[in-house]
Amino acid sequence: MKFSNFLFPESKTPADDFRVIEESLDEAVLTDELGFDAVWLAEHHFDGGCVYVDPVTFAAAIAARTKKIKIGFAVAQMALHHPIRFAEQIALIDNISRGRMIVGVGRGTAYNFYEFRGYGIDPDEAHERLLEVEDILIESWTTENYKHVGKYWQVELPVLRPQVYQKPHPPIIRACSGLESTLEMAREGRPFLMNLQSDQTTKERMDLYRSTMFEAGFDEEAVARCVADSWVWRNIFVADTDAEAEAIAVPHFRAMRAYLSDNRARMNTEEERAAQAAAVTGAARDSIDHGLIFGSPETVRQRLEEVDNIGVGGIIIHFRLGAMPYAANEHSLRLFAEEVAPHFREPDTDSN
Repeated sequence: MKFSNFLFPESKTPADDFRVIEESLDEAVLTDELGFDAVWLAEHHFDGGCVYVDPVTFAAAIAARTKKIKIGFAVAQMALHHPIRFAEQIALIDNISRGRMIVGVGRGTAYNFYEFRGYGIDPDEAHERLLEVEDILIESWTTENYKHVGKYWQVELPVLRPQVYQKPHPPIIRACSGLESTLEMAREGRPFLMNLQSDQTTKERMDLYRSTMFEAGFDEEAVARCVADSWVWRNIFVADTDAEAEAIAVPHFRAMRAYLSDNRARMNTEEERAAQAAAVTGAARDSIDHGLIFGSPETVRQRLEEVDNIGVGGIIIHFRLGAMPYAANEHSLRLFAEEVAPHFREPDTDSN
């Protein structure tokens, strides 16, 4: 089971932006030094929920400051990007990082309608735009004299420069918020990114994902490879004791969820708020029981054994919850890397 850090830094006011951006760059470097497998970047606009807003620009900064860690998007909102500009940017960062890019893509937020309005994009077009952009990315990275005439994009280019470092191209992983989209990836033999879900839902989806791949004709090696390249999201905070972890993590988790809800109430229109209220949201996102793992290293290790038993490839871990002080977050990262992660990477000698 691979471990990664989801950099999703909240900044409540414009006055905080510079500080939080600097702390996030320091966190990326620390994550690399501590031996995590990947660092993931989000994309959200206009509300301070993700202070660096643009994962592409931020990925370039991280690529220049780190040495080994993979750099992924969880996710880039493809409806908000010109596909050729995005393809060029990824190719450049793939060279800067010497092949460390993972291109996580998605339709974009389901509830922050103000993000689409800010870019002049109809959110109802987001999924179709995602599908069209995926095709353009792959072809632009692998084809000369490429021409595409689609519903949203008409492009023609002789050859993309620079060429991508990874051949034939950096891995593309699609985010799946529901079961059907997950099974679509299974039928296509592709890995996926799972949003925050309970362990029970995670197990059900992973089991169905494997069985659907087998039914689609993929062999055990292909299934194992796709599972190994798939990632699930968890919020985790580690402290020296369970009591300390609860005292720090729970209030920041609740404040983070409230801040997100308040932004939507403030920035979405009345009609958009009605559509949001009518939608079915994942209970795990707001639940302390299902949406947050916290405790001493031993407690967190025991909880993660349950996830490991499901058989997931990797965990996208959101460590810094909301406006959590950086010092507390740094201590949590170090405890996890030094006292939790080794249990899942080395033989467990405690049982002998």
